[in-house]
Parts: sequence; C-alpha cells; structure tokens
Amino acid sequence: MTIASTETADAGNRPALFAPLTIGPLTLPNRIMISPMCQYSAVDGNATPWHTVHLGTLAISGAGLLCLEATAVNPAGRITYGCLGLYNDDNEAALGQLMQTLRAVSAMPLAIQLSHAGRKASSRSPWDGGTLIDLADGGWQPQAPSALPQKTDEAAPHAMRRADIDGVIADFAAATVRAKRLGFDAIELHMAHGYLLHQFLSPLANERTDDYGGSLENRMRLPLAVLAAVREAAGTGMAVGVRLSGTDWVEGGWDIEQSVVLCKRLEAAGCAFLDMSSGGISPAQKIPLGPGYQVHLAQRIKNEVAMPVMTVGLITDPRQAESIIAEGQADMVALARGMLNDPRWPWRAAAELGGTVQAPQQFWRCLPHGTPPIFGDIRIGQR
Repeated sequence: MTIASTETADAGNRPALFAPLTIGPLTLPNRIMISPMCQYSAVDGNATPWHTVHLGTLAISGAGLLCLEATAVNPAGRITYGCLGLYNDDNEAALGQLMQTLRAVSAMPLAIQLSHAGRKASSRSPWDGGTLIDLADGGWQPQAPSALPQKTDEAAPHAMRRADIDGVIADFAAATVRAKRLGFDAIELHMAHGYLLHQFLSPLANERTDDYGGSLENRMRLPLAVLAAVREAAGTGMAVGVRLSGTDWVEGGWDIEQSVVLCKRLEAAGCAFLDMSSGGISPAQKIPLGPGYQVHLAQRIKNEVAMPVMTVGLITDPRQAESIIAEGQADMVALARGMLNDPRWPWRAAAELGGTVQAPQQFWRCLPHGTPPIFGDIRIGQR
C-alpha cells in the first residue's frame, strides 16, 4: 500500500522527511526520531510494565527510530530511583523482556541512550519536585568533575578521582556489551543536559586542574574516551552517536564554537550521528524558547561535519519538520512531547505531506472508506 494525502509518494516526489537515512551501519526508513524520554518508572533500574505500554505505543507510530530513555551505566549514575539502568543482570533481563515484546509487534529500529547523571543524580522524580535527595534522607553521593553543586543550596558532589573516571569509562563499555546482546540497533551517548559528560565539557561545572580540566582539549578527554570505549565494545554492527548540548545558554559556559571543535573530533573518532540539543548545566541559563529554537545549532554543526545531524526542540508541525530537512538545516528531526501528545504523529505527517510510513496492518481499517491508503507495507515482527 502507498501513503498519500492528495498525491502519490514515490522516489521522485517523496517528501524529504520520509526519505531513508543511513547512520553508520543502520538505514532508517524516514527522518523522524522519537527522542529518549525519562519515565522515572523503573524499579532498581529495571524496566516495568509501564515501559512496555509506553514504548509499545511509540514502536507502532511509524517513526524511523525509537530511542529509549537515559539509561544509567551504574547505580550512582541514575538521576532518580526510578531511572532505567543497564549495569546488572536483572536490568538486562528486564530490558530483554521489553525488547522481545517490541520486536514482536514492530520492525522499527531501536536505540538506547546510555548516560551518567553526574551531579544531577540522587534526585527526586519531577512530580515530587526534582530536588536533590540528601544522604540523610536516603539519597546517594553524586559524582562530578568538580565539587560544584548544580544549585547553590545543594550539597556539593564528590569530585571524581582518576579511578572514578576510569570506572565510568569501563561502565559505559560494559553497558554497551549488554545493549549489544539485547539487540539494540544503535547507542546514543548522553553528552547533554547537564549530565556527567556534559559536566566535564562545560567550564561551569569543570574546574579541574589535571588532564581532565582547564583547556578545551582536556575537557573533551573523558567524552572522547567514552566514545572510543563504547565503539570498541559495540563492534561494527551498531551505530554509535552522541546527544550534545550545543550551548549552555550562559556566558562563559560551553558554546557552539567549542561544540564545533568537539563534533569534528567525534566524527574523526567514528561517531555515526549527532543529536543536537542545548542547555541543562545551570539554572542561570536563558533559553529563547520558540518553535525550532535549537535548529540553528544543528545547522551550524551540519555545516562542519559529514555525519548525519539531528535537531530537536518544539518541532510539532509536519510542514515545519519537512522544511528543516528539505532546506538542509538538519538530516533528521526528533520529537518527544509532541509524540506523547500525538503518538501517531508520523501518520499525520505522512498524510499531510504525501509520505510513506510503516504501521501494523491491524490499524489499516481506521482509514475512512474512499480515502487514499496511508500505510506502507510492513512485516510484523520481522527485520
């Protein structure tokens, strides 16, 4: 079946948003990515029925790639007690059950975002205020490049020693081995939003005087080491990319010029894609929110590297997304809240633009009689 609104989509007039995209060894059917969205609903790092229902809905949305939420590489790297983890056999078994269900109903490529929260760890869930949980109240000791708290009224994190840094690199590699066993198609390394790897990059969080602080070269050292370790553990069959904050939106912090330098280094080191976001390192950030407010960051990076670059942030209208891709501002768009609000957003975009999506045949009957078909062919549960 072919999807169309008032026209037939083919290789000649297919909308840019619905053209395939290759990232590393992985070819995606379209340019729509479902962003990783923390659900704060895990138990001891283990996926729960909530994840099955939530991700199962998104897996049949017709998007080109689904990325699971920030998944901690060790217990101390969780943002909250409810964050996913991939650091022990129980975590792997729970994710394995989830993966089995997703694969049974969808052929959508799946990625996992590996992360360490750094000084933003040991926090309450957003609906409980999101504040730091003190040790006396059952929290744990956050780690960071320097003993600088996220907020001035919080306790300082533990400034990591060399052994701590080496341990984190090893933990990212070990989590990658587990992700590979589980059959993920891609890994996204979280170097954004004020979490550990971003903390090492930003002068606002990193005041070290050793090989991991000071100069840009030193501040990039840990993120680049993590990429190298993860790529080695992943082998050639997985796409390994990075989510990066292009700017801190704070004077004297991480900015787009430093991001350009890092992205070139990431590409030279074998990074397969970049997912450009921003902010998260400081409450002093001043973000000019508006539709597509981060697109210019992706466009700047895209002008500097050859690997695919994704953009994210208040992209909600299909024609807005199509324009971003068609005009060469980014290679892919990522949606988060927009997908929560409308889990069939790719269907709507395809109908409006004349594109093609994959969807379960069980849903094809939702089309009104006499209208053009809106779903492409799909083999359920097969890859």
